[in-house]
Amino acid sequence: MRVAHVIVPGDSDHQLAVVRSDEAVLVAPLFAGAPSRLQQLIDGGDDLRRRVEKAATEVAGIPVEGLRFGPAVDAPPVVLAIGLNYAAHSSELGLKTDSAPTVFVLWPNSLAAHENTTTWPRSLSESIDYESELGVVMGRAAKDVSEADALSHVWGYTVVNDITARDIQFSEAQWSRCKSFDGFTPNGPFVVTADEIDDPQDLHIWAVVDGQTVQDASTGQMVRSVATLISHLSRSATMLPGTLISTGSPGGAGYSRDPQIFLRDRSTVTVGVDGIGSLTTHCRILD
Repeated sequence: MRVAHVIVPGDSDHQLAVVRSDEAVLVAPLFAGAPSRLQQLIDGGDDLRRRVEKAATEVAGIPVEGLRFGPAVDAPPVVLAIGLNYAAHSSELGLKTDSAPTVFVLWPNSLAAHENTTTWPRSLSESIDYESELGVVMGRAAKDVSEADALSHVWGYTVVNDITARDIQFSEAQWSRCKSFDGFTPNGPFVVTADEIDDPQDLHIWAVVDGQTVQDASTGQMVRSVATLISHLSRSATMLPGTLISTGSPGGAGYSRDPQIFLRDRSTVTVGVDGIGSLTTHCRILD
């Protein structure tokens, strides 16, 4: 099943929908007590997911064309981001992949939607970079889970652009602020349930900036797999249902290129993971 938060013409807020091909089925009207947001659907467990999936097949949808999107993951308990999880990206940044994952938290104000415009002041940074990442959405609470059991705790997968102010990243000891400007964590447009993804380590991941392909890799190149990351994170604290894990970026960052490619005023960046979707962000720099 593929779900999204969509904004119907005439409405100002987003609501949960099941998306199939070129149409979307709004979930809230399907039955009494049906969820209107992703977190409600996740919290309802497998029975609610199956009920929504079945009910959505029994009604006509509305055309996706003309709908706008909200963040696919709009209110997670926390966003856990993983740094330096592809050897090529670690090398190009001149940073060492440590013996344990590099973990930091992204702030909720950074969450943004497909086709939204992200803005930032020129005075704050002119070194804004893109990072295409596979996002993992937890479905069951995870505490001290083994790698063998880790993927059974996953609800679904999405696409994340971990936008980064590189100059701030290299001037501060922690990475949360440089990646948490307003709108710096676009995600979506869809969350695809885990049963639709045979192997999260066998997905094509890519990024295009202003028409140029800048990242082109496979999630199989991760230093630590999705299962390894979940197991590691669950040792220290319980990961709650709905937690979003952004699993790291492959090589090809703009910072490392010669000449460098940073996001400019009116840049358009699209990141994608085959089988899940593509996510576009428009950029404006405020003088």
